[in-house]
Amino acid sequence: MIVMKFGGTSVGNADAFAQVAQIVKAAVAREAVTDKPGVVVVTSAMSGVTNMLIEAAERAARGDESFHQAQQDSLLLKHQVVAGRLVEDGSERAALTRIFEQRLAEFDRLCSSIAVLGELTARGLDVVSGLGERMAAPLLATVLRANGLRTEAIDATELIVTDNAFGNAAPITDLTEERCRERLLPLLQSGVVPVVTGFIGATVDGVPTTLGRGGSDYSAAIIGAALHADEIQIWTDVNGVMTADPRIVPNARSLKQLSYEEVAELAYYGAKVLHPKTVTPAIEKKIPVRVLNTFEPSHPGTLIVEKAQAEARGTVKAITAIRNMNLITIAGRGMMGVPGIAARTFGAVARVGANVLMISQSSSEQSICFVVPESSAGEVIAALRSEFQRELERHYIDDIHGMAHINIVAVVGSGMRGTPGLAARVFTAVAQAGINVIAIAQGSSEANISLVVIDADVTPALRAIHDIFELHIPTEVRTHKA
Repeated sequence: MIVMKFGGTSVGNADAFAQVAQIVKAAVAREAVTDKPGVVVVTSAMSGVTNMLIEAAERAARGDESFHQAQQDSLLLKHQVVAGRLVEDGSERAALTRIFEQRLAEFDRLCSSIAVLGELTARGLDVVSGLGERMAAPLLATVLRANGLRTEAIDATELIVTDNAFGNAAPITDLTEERCRERLLPLLQSGVVPVVTGFIGATVDGVPTTLGRGGSDYSAAIIGAALHADEIQIWTDVNGVMTADPRIVPNARSLKQLSYEEVAELAYYGAKVLHPKTVTPAIEKKIPVRVLNTFEPSHPGTLIVEKAQAEARGTVKAITAIRNMNLITIAGRGMMGVPGIAARTFGAVARVGANVLMISQSSSEQSICFVVPESSAGEVIAALRSEFQRELERHYIDDIHGMAHINIVAVVGSGMRGTPGLAARVFTAVAQAGINVIAIAQGSSEANISLVVIDADVTPALRAIHDIFELHIPTEVRTHKA
């Protein structure tokens, strides 16, 4: 049994839907002869649809009702073009049109209510932004039926039970597993392919929620874990996880295999292939995750497992960067030996809900610096100045300030543990490229070395590190096994 998730570009237009249909049809035939047959499909909204829905809701909150009314026609046309090309049966097309019109009528009511209230709540945004998946799933299910498969479209609000953290909900595991098994296993056992909406769930009371942007990956992993699937497949528009972003590093290559730890580090530090939370359910059930290309299905992609195949000590797997960051520094001689500075610092950060992506502290304890998203920097600095007002007045702390236009470059690989000289090679690479490193950090797991550089240096840093570790060459044939 496998779970196959298709992203927005994989269902972006009629040609993409046709390609997905062939991929799913082949997978169903392969799985039919296994010990545990069955295919579950999870779909994102068509590419661009979620952004259209969110923009319409935001503009409605500002009093612009004409925009969402115009978008209704565009959304209906976008989905009907696919149905018109790929679904010959007139009754099937008519049924789809009724579903589309129901969803768009709901969209109209929601945006009109938002406009009247003049406010867009997180709860309201979740309902609006999940409508794209609720249109894509019945469309894909119908296209698959037109290709000879037995299918049923299923709204994930029936399956994934979450808390009420609207916009970034977390699943309630025991209830979700129970519902997934009760709803999906009978279909799989009878040869039906469930086509499930990604990205969305519902509270215990049935209020729609979303799992965060990119959450369709997470949906697939949650369902795969609940069903104890043999594999979770993430179908996208690239050949698996790459050694670097090929738009920045032209000689980047696809990786055959990564560990859960490695892909989590890459996702956290900006790699766009997987949603950062995707691997969590897979880790718990030790289910392999495979990243594949919808438009080049013969490519083996990247297999993500609990522990990657043994490789030479010192192996760097990939590099990535996260941009639009701000480096915040607290400095002062009066900090030396004073307990509680770090606790108060990060307590203040937590109170404003900011995400800290990297921390570095001098051994003399005269300064501590950490990186937050640029969008959070002003609020974080204000909170810190309030928290340490007395220390600033007494000059125990000399300054609290931020540095904008910085980026974190992360060098990732489980094989880096305990390797002498590896950090030296990283810094040799950036030094030879004339790049100034502002701050560095390495976690105790030793699977990641992170360095902070300014905007202008991020691209040359990525290229220089990629070159010095020969990441464009498969590990087994490199001059240096790192």
